[in-house]
Amino acid sequence: MPDNSDGEILTVTQLNQAVSRLLERSFPLAWVSGEISNVTRAASGHWYFTLKDANAQVRAVMFRSRAQYVDFNPREGDKVEVRATVGLYAARGDFQLNVEMMRKAGIGNLYEAFLRLKAKLESEGLFDPSRKRSLPEFPRTIGVVTSPQAAALRDLISAFRRRAPHVQLIIYPTLVQGEGSAEQIARAIQTASERAECDLLIVTRGGGSLEDLWSFNDERVARAIAACRMPVISGVGHETDVTIADFVADLRAPTPTAAAELAATARADWLDHLGQLAYGLQGALRRHLNERAQTLDWLARRVQSPQAAVRQHELRLATLQTRLRHAGKAPLANLRFTLTQTTQRLRHALPDTELLRARLSAHSQQLSTRFASRHAAAVHQFDSLRAQLELLAPQRTLERGYAIVQDAEGRILRDTADLAEKESIELRLAKGQAHIKIAKVSQR
Repeated sequence: MPDNSDGEILTVTQLNQAVSRLLERSFPLAWVSGEISNVTRAASGHWYFTLKDANAQVRAVMFRSRAQYVDFNPREGDKVEVRATVGLYAARGDFQLNVEMMRKAGIGNLYEAFLRLKAKLESEGLFDPSRKRSLPEFPRTIGVVTSPQAAALRDLISAFRRRAPHVQLIIYPTLVQGEGSAEQIARAIQTASERAECDLLIVTRGGGSLEDLWSFNDERVARAIAACRMPVISGVGHETDVTIADFVADLRAPTPTAAAELAATARADWLDHLGQLAYGLQGALRRHLNERAQTLDWLARRVQSPQAAVRQHELRLATLQTRLRHAGKAPLANLRFTLTQTTQRLRHALPDTELLRARLSAHSQQLSTRFASRHAAAVHQFDSLRAQLELLAPQRTLERGYAIVQDAEGRILRDTADLAEKESIELRLAKGQAHIKIAKVSQR
């Protein structure tokens, strides 16, 4: 809060904002219980209400982002517990609670009790999958522990009449909620176990709040289910409801109707299955008879009279004699045939020498012609190059009237700048040499 000791004047907005920050820092998130009144649900989805007890009341707001997670519809007079922060609505200066979570009063204690009992029974092994029993495949009598007035019982009876009318139902009536209901439920389960007049037991009721289903979270009910002599199906509440009875039972059904479906296979399914088995059995028997008849025919064909066996052996003996007579002639004939074929292949394999000689002569003639042609071309090219070289020879240049001028040291002179008066030079002509002395040098 700003320091106002120097006489600074605050606006209402500054004051309310400072008080709001002070409240938020001073009061952490906490649980507050009370009774709801003046509930208003804005079009934006936010909830505005008053939380009160016998001596005081406070305004509260729960914004849509948090309200959508509340699993019940709060109404006037409901006892609730809210988890909230303390704040101030600066625009109006209203002290209020900003609610983060809401539950019905007592739910927290019930849930903690549920967790404690669950942990205790789990440590004792009552939830161990190894102790779960399989359901009987053909139950004839099924016991039902529930209230005679429950809608769950009507749904369950309707499901059995539709699916398995051959199953007999025995009802063990009991309260399913309220004071004393847990004890009655446990006693009904014990009665069904002691009488042992059914193959399977269903413990069921319809959906409801945590308080409505609390009897099925009682330790006595859990131990009665665990001690029951026949398998137990728990069909308590709806799919999202979970009770201690579900963990202890041999099988959990999400709804009472589902419990009936799990307890007994539909008669139509059994009849269809039996029909398929009968059809398969008839087919297997038919195939077996056909195979035996075929085997009998095969054996009948193999049975022969002694006379037929003697004739067969005589025929085989004659065949062997014939093969023996031809046994010596066959190898010689085979060798002759092989020799004839080999001679023919050899004759065909010999090369045609006349044809090869003709090809060789033609190739020789072509080679001679090509060599003569190339030799003549080479001689002609040589003569041409020699003539060109002869034209370029220095001697031929001298014969055309030119001379080579050299100084006394034999260097060739090409420029008058290299000459001096009275200097001796040497001229090389086409025929012979001459030594002359320079009388005068003219630079033109």
